Amino acid sequence: MTAPADPQEFFALFGAERRPDPYPHYRRWRERLPVAALAEGMFAVSGLAEATQVLRDPAFGHPEPEYLDPADRLPDQPVDESGRVVRAFLSLNPPDHTRLRRLVAKAFTPRMVEQLAPRIEEIAASLIDRAPAEFDVMTALAKPLPVEVIAELLGVPLDDRERFAEWSHAMARALDPPFLQHPDTVEPAVRARQSFIGYFHELAERRRREPGEDLLSALVAVSDAGDVLSEGELLVTLTLLLIAGHETTTNLIGNGVLALSRHPDGLKPLGADGEHAAQVVEEVLRYDSPVQLTARTALRDTAVGSVAVPAGSQVIVLIGAANRDPATGPAPELFDPARAPGRHLAFGQGIHFCLGAPLARLEGRIAFRELARRRPRLTLAGTPEWNPTTTLRGLSTLPVAVSDR
Repeated sequence: MTAPADPQEFFALFGAERRPDPYPHYRRWRERLPVAALAEGMFAVSGLAEATQVLRDPAFGHPEPEYLDPADRLPDQPVDESGRVVRAFLSLNPPDHTRLRRLVAKAFTPRMVEQLAPRIEEIAASLIDRAPAEFDVMTALAKPLPVEVIAELLGVPLDDRERFAEWSHAMARALDPPFLQHPDTVEPAVRARQSFIGYFHELAERRRREPGEDLLSALVAVSDAGDVLSEGELLVTLTLLLIAGHETTTNLIGNGVLALSRHPDGLKPLGADGEHAAQVVEEVLRYDSPVQLTARTALRDTAVGSVAVPAGSQVIVLIGAANRDPATGPAPELFDPARAPGRHLAFGQGIHFCLGAPLARLEGRIAFRELARRRPRLTLAGTPEWNPTTTLRGLSTLPVAVSDR
């Protein structure tokens, strides 16, 4: 057993006043309590070894989807024939997770991602070239680039992409766990989700009649030994792809540009032609991860390290804290663009390792490379502002100035 930690001290880690730099607070917590018992049935892990164990160990997973009476369902909420809520594969255990992930992976292939590279380069170059001498990185590049990419990937018509981005942002703001969630985010997220599901229900029907070369057409048509995605499974998968493919990549780009702009050498570590961009992406993912925390449920009585964790307990995994554990390498609190890529948990571990990691890495690499080529002398021009969320860590504004115009 371990002595209970103070839950209020834990929740204070995520206070608004600590949002600009929560990492010193994470470090002090991790050094004292790499595994913490917060309350009966609730634990938190912040050490790299402990977090990796929880993410990889099949003793940890997700609670079974609940059954809802029609009166208790949200409008357009996907349920199966028995009334069980349909969830994305990210929130399922085997064998349901295995089946759905296999189907999606057959459509969302590495080859499809690599084929996007020339188009991503074109979009990134155009966005950067259009930006004035002083601009907001988030508005000019970090937000529109992933939206354009995921919209083109899914075959969303050009005229619909602005509201597509609005839906994504509203849903992402409500991803925090209940103890961190602001009540003002819930209703906009519900409305956005309803609009998103209704829109893609209609678009999927069009793709069934008139297939294209996009991912939505592939998901509609994908099969494995006769198995196909149900309508509900398709819609929750699209919701996952939107948030994972847009918000997290936006934060990767924004957090990375901020870290580089604060580095003594600025963008120089990227190389004159951006040739070191891939290495810098990995350091950004470790140093200031776009996803700061996740959670698992103990599916049976188990332990993390020497701490007993009863079945049914919720375990919060502090990815941001674990990624700065000294076990990741020397001087983990420093942003070192020349650091050899090492261990980090930014994309998770085990069976739930992020299926979209290759696309996020590709977009980050291209965004940094094109900045190095087109705006190599970039500096901060004001105080960055952070989004009021914890699960997804990212900026709302990042003012910069360039001296090469």
